[in-house]
Amino acid sequence: MKSVIDIKDLSTKELEEIIAVAEDIIENPEKYAHKCDGKKLATLFFEPSTRTRLSFEAAMYELGGHVLSMSDAMSSSASKGESVADTAKTVSCYADIIAMRHPKEGAPLVAAMNASVPVINAGDGGHNHPTQTLADLLTIHREKGRFDNLTVGLCGDLKFGRTVHSLINALIRYKGIKFVLISPDELKVPSYVKNEIKDCGLEYVQTKDLEEFMPQLDILYMTRVQRERFFNEEDYLRLKDSYILTPEKLATAKEDLSIMHPLPRVNEISVAVDDDKRACYFKQVLNGKYMRMALILKLLEVK
Repeated sequence: MKSVIDIKDLSTKELEEIIAVAEDIIENPEKYAHKCDGKKLATLFFEPSTRTRLSFEAAMYELGGHVLSMSDAMSSSASKGESVADTAKTVSCYADIIAMRHPKEGAPLVAAMNASVPVINAGDGGHNHPTQTLADLLTIHREKGRFDNLTVGLCGDLKFGRTVHSLINALIRYKGIKFVLISPDELKVPSYVKNEIKDCGLEYVQTKDLEEFMPQLDILYMTRVQRERFFNEEDYLRLKDSYILTPEKLATAKEDLSIMHPLPRVNEISVAVDDDKRACYFKQVLNGKYMRMALILKLLEVK
């Protein structure tokens, strides 16, 4: 029984297999409509979510399975003090697979250690978000046709941005990747993530200036400054509008730039950018459903 808590839990070969299945689902959806007949997915979300929870639920329904949903921690026994370990053991009695989002780093790992069914980390605090990375990888693959030799700009909250940390950990497996890390000083990528880039022999540049590096980028991955990760409201208000992407700022960008964002967007991408053919963030949403379908099939060992 395999769980996915970190994108590193999936080998490069497994990532490529999941992408291939997702591509086949896109081409042949009817072939997969009953693959999970009789199977149940439990979505345990101790933190607000729209895309990720609905994406998991849509994925399971489109595979023919059923969903048991807990979308509010206050409506669960966690509000009575039940531990994550006990919740995982209990829900394992009802479901064949669990997707868990939790505000505390490491909570899905604790769940996986105690559950008797596979657990998928649907985001834990500022740590990891592997299935968002699966969505990102399918988007890059469909837009670029490759993972090697790309210059990837990551902009905004790189300190608490779990989607950023997971995407870096996926892309460092490939050759010729260069990262441009664009953030205020207070929201820089953690040292341990930068060390992983260096350990793989890859280049990175750290800067506050998005427009200076815009002409070099193949991918621009925007992120919001996350109010829920700040202890101090003043710090959030000071930093929240650090970067706002507008059509004017894209004037020097490549014609085939891919603009990505894990969403939700607040105001870091102007709605005027939505009409730009390079905007890929709503494609990412759809790609996330296909990749979650492929991952569920893999973890449930459905042929």
